[in-house]
Amino acid sequence: MAPLLGVLAGTGLFLIWWSFWEKPAAVKRRPRASRIEDLLAAAGIEKVTAAGLVASCLGLGVFVALVFFVISGSWPMSVCFGLFGGWLPVSIVRWRAIKRTAVLRQLWPDVADHLRSAIRAGLSLPEALIQLGEKGPEELRHVFRDFGADYRAGGQFDASLNKLKDRLADPVADRIVEALRLTREVGGSDLGKLLSTLAEFLRENARTRSELEARQSWTVNAARLAVAAPWMVMLLLATRAEAVNAYNTPMGAGVLLGGLVVSLICYSVMLRIGALPQDQRVLR
Repeated sequence: MAPLLGVLAGTGLFLIWWSFWEKPAAVKRRPRASRIEDLLAAAGIEKVTAAGLVASCLGLGVFVALVFFVISGSWPMSVCFGLFGGWLPVSIVRWRAIKRTAVLRQLWPDVADHLRSAIRAGLSLPEALIQLGEKGPEELRHVFRDFGADYRAGGQFDASLNKLKDRLADPVADRIVEALRLTREVGGSDLGKLLSTLAEFLRENARTRSELEARQSWTVNAARLAVAAPWMVMLLLATRAEAVNAYNTPMGAGVLLGGLVVSLICYSVMLRIGALPQDQRVLR
């Protein structure tokens, strides 16, 4: 009994000592968005959900496959082109995201200059961001107007900044917003110098990247044409009955499946080799 009493007494004393220490509050993390949601946000599409995009891909793929089957009468060929049709919405969204990112890359230096001028004029950080809705770049005014509406409605600067980051969905915007948030929390007199340096760096980065993308586009477009050429020939072959009958056999379906796999692998490798480094959103 003596050892048992000793263990119980020690455990009780330890629990009493532990109760004097406050448990640190758990940090609430924002839910991680899916890759499709990130893609839609980067493209600036707010009214389409990830489920809606997936449903559009499935619906368009089935529609293309059925139309091609009515025309050609070949299920293997119809399935291949149905897969291409189902991938079309994702390709359009990616193209729009790339285009929007390129446009924003040219605008962020002007945004940094506007913020620096407003802060030097004596405006507070919320007022400096709100005035971008009237005097900022035309393509971004609606985003900062929404920020102004959120801030006036709730008066919470951090929550309004988080919504602004979600609407912009851009790595450069994340850095600018976090710099403003940090300045708001700890204070500092070097924000104007920081924004000036950032604007100069962004202009140089945009100039260099534009030159690289112009040179890269020739190679990428040529590779895409090389991948698409065999399937253009397949469209022409679908107009001949003997070709359709050949591809309706198990061996013909195997040839189509092999060609589809090789095309997807080559296209993926081409994109990976020719891709330029992309900024990642790490401050979410």
